[in-house]
Amino acid sequence: MLAELSINNFAIIESLSISFEKGLTVLSGETGAGKSIIIDAIHLLVGGRGSSEFVRFGEKRAEIEGLFLLDDQNHPCFTKAVEFGLEISDGMVVLRRDIAMNGKSVCRINGKLVTIAILREFGRSLIDIHGQHEHQDLMFSDQHMALLDEYGGEKIASSVQEYRSIFKKYNDVNNQMKKLTESEQEMAHRLDLIQFQLREIEQARLQPKEDIDLLEEKRKISNYDKIYRALQNSYNALNGEQKGLDWIGLAMSHTEGISDLDDELKLIHETISNSFYMLEEMSYKIRDQLDNLDFNPKRLDFIEGRLNEITHLKRKYGQDVEEILEYASNIQEELDTIENRDGLVEKLKKELQSVTQDLLVEAKNITSIRKQFAKVLIDNIHQELRDLYMEKTSFDIVFSSTLDSENKIGSFKKDGIDAVEFYLSTNPGEPLKPLSKIASGGELSRIMLAMKSIFSVHQGITSIIFDEVDTGVSGRVAQAIAEKMYNISVGSQVLCITHLPQVAAMADTHLYISKEITNNRTKTSIKALSKEEKVIEIGRMIAGAEITDLTTEHAKELLQLAQNTKKEMLSK
Repeated sequence: MLAELSINNFAIIESLSISFEKGLTVLSGETGAGKSIIIDAIHLLVGGRGSSEFVRFGEKRAEIEGLFLLDDQNHPCFTKAVEFGLEISDGMVVLRRDIAMNGKSVCRINGKLVTIAILREFGRSLIDIHGQHEHQDLMFSDQHMALLDEYGGEKIASSVQEYRSIFKKYNDVNNQMKKLTESEQEMAHRLDLIQFQLREIEQARLQPKEDIDLLEEKRKISNYDKIYRALQNSYNALNGEQKGLDWIGLAMSHTEGISDLDDELKLIHETISNSFYMLEEMSYKIRDQLDNLDFNPKRLDFIEGRLNEITHLKRKYGQDVEEILEYASNIQEELDTIENRDGLVEKLKKELQSVTQDLLVEAKNITSIRKQFAKVLIDNIHQELRDLYMEKTSFDIVFSSTLDSENKIGSFKKDGIDAVEFYLSTNPGEPLKPLSKIASGGELSRIMLAMKSIFSVHQGITSIIFDEVDTGVSGRVAQAIAEKMYNISVGSQVLCITHLPQVAAMADTHLYISKEITNNRTKTSIKALSKEEKVIEIGRMIAGAEITDLTTEHAKELLQLAQNTKKEMLSK
């Protein structure tokens, strides 16, 4: 749920901090007080499009911050946090967005800077905003199958998972077939190219790590004089009269006679002795190095030529000799494949035929399961529509197949072979039409509520916001909408901007938004209404500016009826 919202320098809001509760929260107030501006701020907080126009006049930037509490450890946000390298502690997610005067945004999740795309990913799983002209997933046909699959739950998900494993193999075989069945001219060009490349690499007769060994040898030859002088001087310092080994040998002789008198003296003698023999061994190795040291200018020329040749191959085939050899191995396999193309094509055709049949079986199984859940969903939505006094409205889920008569490549999609779209008819005798092409504002609001009542449970959305979706309805329909909103709020936090007293009466929390002018500047403020203040506000919503005793009694009666209705709904 959205627990806290902080807004600073946003439109006409100077500074506002709001605490939200679970259940149904209603926001009301006079037109222009800033109710929709608060929803705009939440929309931006979860990744909506920003603009410098949102920054309060005279300020450098607008700041919006929200705290969300996650009770469900399986909430999609936890998976997204792992994916994007974010941490969620104690089920708390803090989103923050700053919008500067130049229109640029800075986004953070739990204090870490993120892109607007990542913020939007999190936002989609936290809040669903529905306004008078913004219908989100329910109004887009390409989202309908996903909604049906969510409704079907694990049974559809497991079938889709099985299908996708075969679909991957199907794509792999298709891609191999595509490479092998390219035009003859393209294949001939490719064959000529890889044959030339393979010859060029083979003629070089490369050895593993040859470039590294040659560079090391080149360094030695190039530094011949330096190496020779250093070895010669080292050898002379150790060997000969009055040189290093003589003095150490002398020390070894002097300590030998006293080594049996004390353990410490024995250790001293042994250390000197070990050092003498070690240095003597090193002097032999230095002598061998000097004997084998040879300056060969021709060898240096050969090495430089060889390294140039390897560098030329590196530019074309890899960063080092190992990558060049690996590339040669790969194109050798490709060459063998092309030269044996006819046999491989026949083999792949048979494999593709087999995989296609398996894929078709799994796809039809998914279709069958989807249609079973579609029937149940249709019945549930009809029931929801009846509750909203739309019993003459017909709802259907229309299936079409992406398959053609020959099951051609591209006919199979990652989620099966189904195209699913919600259809509706609001008047008897009228044909069913796509959901996106029907209904007046009031009808659309009720249809949306009917669907939200069902899908909100399956989508796992933390909070749902309704921005004046009850416009254009009244009477018993208004009461039905109020009850439906409350029903949704039992499973998800619901925030609602409304002008309907019936909806306001059903609220668990009622927030009143007002504005005032101070020093020629407009400021928006918000307060939670007490029981007595709720009576006054609902009375205002019923009667307008003038509130009579009769209006007050009507408001009290409406609140009492709402309390009774809520108790009945919770007891079911």
